[in-house]
Amino acid sequence: MKNRAVSTRGKFVVIEGIDGAGTTTQTAILVERLRVEGRHARATREPSDGPVGAMIRQVLTGRLVLQAGRAPGWTTMALLFAADRMDHGEAEIEPFVSAGGTIVSDRYDASSLAYQSVMSGKGGPDAIEWIRALNRHAQRPDLTLVLSVSPDLAAVRRETRGDAAQLYEQNETQRALAAFYAELPRHLPDDRIVVLDGSGSVAEVAERVYAAYSADAG
Repeated sequence: MKNRAVSTRGKFVVIEGIDGAGTTTQTAILVERLRVEGRHARATREPSDGPVGAMIRQVLTGRLVLQAGRAPGWTTMALLFAADRMDHGEAEIEPFVSAGGTIVSDRYDASSLAYQSVMSGKGGPDAIEWIRALNRHAQRPDLTLVLSVSPDLAAVRRETRGDAAQLYEQNETQRALAAFYAELPRHLPDDRIVVLDGSGSVAEVAERVYAAYSADAG
């Protein structure tokens, strides 16, 4: 009897939320905890550190603008994010996961659905469907964890960081984004999505993140 091949494929996890929800902090903490346990784990992010991602970061921080000093519109940004995501998946995510590693991404295509559809104004369902179509070939996460925080708490956290406000960090936009993220499972019904309380101390949220990851890992 032939031995059945054992799959060495790893896991692709995403942490999502509005600006100030703690996605970057919790991504780093989860990866470090997995490494301490002896697992092959890596943190990544979107926009990625690839060539398209670097350009997007310049747009978000106001270092790259179009004619007359304006930022690109939501359709242009959606296309840029989708291009970055395809490159990110091919260059980093898929090779790492295929080799058996666990990769945790600070944001993924749920951010595109949230941010670009909100910025579309009256685009509504049509905008969401178009953005979803742009990302139809993106690798699906095994698990997406959404850190749910009030827009007011997130605003305080952003102010505490002391960084200049980025393109989407206006309070009104963040309130609309929080409402979208609360409904994320409805917008991505085929994905495994867990919404977590992102308020409290960093350590408290980290325990919630790890518990949700562990429960999903079985």
